[in-house]
Amino acid sequence: MIAYEDLLKVNEHFFKEYTETFQHTLHSGWYILGNEVSGFESAFAQYCGAGHCVGVASGLDAMILAFKHFGFATGDEVIVPSNTYIASILAILHAGLTPVLVEPDIHSYNIDPLKIEEAISPKTKAILVVHLYGKMCDMAPIMAIADHHGLRVVEDCAQAHGASYYGKQAGTFGDFGAFSFYPTKNLGALGDAGAVTTHSAEAAAAIRALRNYGSSEKYVNDYIGYNSRLDEFQAAFLSVKLRHLDAITAHKRKLAALYFNELKDDFILPILQPGFDDVFHIFAVRHPRRDDLRAHLLKQGIKTEVHYPTPPHKQKALSGIFAHNSYPLSEEIHKTILSLPISYGHSETDIWQVVKAMNAF
Repeated sequence: MIAYEDLLKVNEHFFKEYTETFQHTLHSGWYILGNEVSGFESAFAQYCGAGHCVGVASGLDAMILAFKHFGFATGDEVIVPSNTYIASILAILHAGLTPVLVEPDIHSYNIDPLKIEEAISPKTKAILVVHLYGKMCDMAPIMAIADHHGLRVVEDCAQAHGASYYGKQAGTFGDFGAFSFYPTKNLGALGDAGAVTTHSAEAAAAIRALRNYGSSEKYVNDYIGYNSRLDEFQAAFLSVKLRHLDAITAHKRKLAALYFNELKDDFILPILQPGFDDVFHIFAVRHPRRDDLRAHLLKQGIKTEVHYPTPPHKQKALSGIFAHNSYPLSEEIHKTILSLPISYGHSETDIWQVVKAMNAF
């Protein structure tokens, strides 16, 4: 059986280093906002090319704190892609704002810059771009639109650690980058974890306070804050894995190349574009008989995933918000998309088996 994702296989490469850093952190006696967190924040900011990084409890919290920092009025609008994972939309709602869904480009699956302008209203205050599947959005026209209309930009980088657009990495274009380090990510922790990146020292200081009860000085609270701190142990594990992130990315790109070179034309493959350095957090193909294809692969001992089976506007939790809206491109993507195995725990032999089974469909 070829698992879609085997986190034991992925992480066993790092067990020795994990054990050493766990013992070091355990015996330090400091378990909240200590040297491991600050050390990882500094290393990840440098890796991304961002001025500052603030560790938080999850990717969802990273987005919520970013929007809370802006101080927008309740009901102000944020443009967001219609085919994103629901967390992007939940962050907007938890910040008291109104999500406005914009359809993606059918080839890249990222928000279509050409459709953003027509969605802007007098209440629009920000754009939440989502770098889906490990491919960055087309940031030049998006930033031009944001600058023209005076809009803030937050990047949902939960699937784009190390991805770049014309040499500039995810999380360094907008006001904030919001990262998740959920265990399945290319840079995954051993539990929940997240971070906010920004070029602004003032904004970073505010996010640091917001994550810690609104306090930057003990027992002095300047903001109505949260408890959303990156754990010391998770920061220690992430520091280990960050040192190997380029190797993880290179491995996934090698596996992706096998898919690109060997799969038949029956499948719609991810688009490759000049200037976009994709990191293939997910290798998503599309096929009109997606469910039949998935069942065929399972019979061959190959597990796959669907990212995502139900578009956000069809989710029960959001039915009252988008009940009368139609997003046909999003629905087409969600109906036909299939994620193939492509993790640090997979070998080229595994991928050859997947290719063989796919081509026999």
